[in-house]
Amino acid sequence: MAIHKLQPKDHLKPSDLRGISNEQIEPHFEAHYKGYVAKYNEIQEKLADKSFSDRSKANQNYSEYRELKVEETFNYMGVVLHELYFGHLKPQGQPSEALKRKVEEDFGSWDACIQEIKAAGIAFRGWAILGLDIFSGRLVVNGLDAHNVYNYTGLIPIIVLDTYEHAYYVDQKNKRPPYIDAFLESLNWDVINERFEKAMKAYEVLKDFIK
Repeated sequence: MAIHKLQPKDHLKPSDLRGISNEQIEPHFEAHYKGYVAKYNEIQEKLADKSFSDRSKANQNYSEYRELKVEETFNYMGVVLHELYFGHLKPQGQPSEALKRKVEEDFGSWDACIQEIKAAGIAFRGWAILGLDIFSGRLVVNGLDAHNVYNYTGLIPIIVLDTYEHAYYVDQKNKRPPYIDAFLESLNWDVINERFEKAMKAYEVLKDFIK
């Protein structure tokens, strides 16, 4: 079994944001994000060791294999979501006309979409996500209490908001709303516009996946 290891993407580390300090980013990126990379790689090594994760002993109540596969999803999605989060943090650009039209079509107005993101950012313990549902072609907002708990299957993430306390505690202590405002002020719309365009292209390819 080939081991699929990940390397942290240091080029994604943001700095000098609006309302999110470098002191806040440092442990978030170096400890939390890189911690998920390290744990994912450790799990891959253990899955490759058949004596450690014996497939013949797989069991839905408890088995080493089950535990490794569950934590594989948690750590891998921890890596992916953090890379999406850090990857669009740099105040730059404006929402494209195509994105604004789609938001208005699916939410009624731009402000309604922003308010939905803010509400999900308060309601969910881990993440709030604006994404494109590949089955309906609609932009939707939903969230996760953990990296691998509660979300749409087939949702292509476009805006990813980390709502764990480690994302804001250095700057805001336990106050999440001002952090969410700072996050929205720090978005790189050039990246988001590109994600949206790619998501729409993916939908055109996949929309007949279920008939």
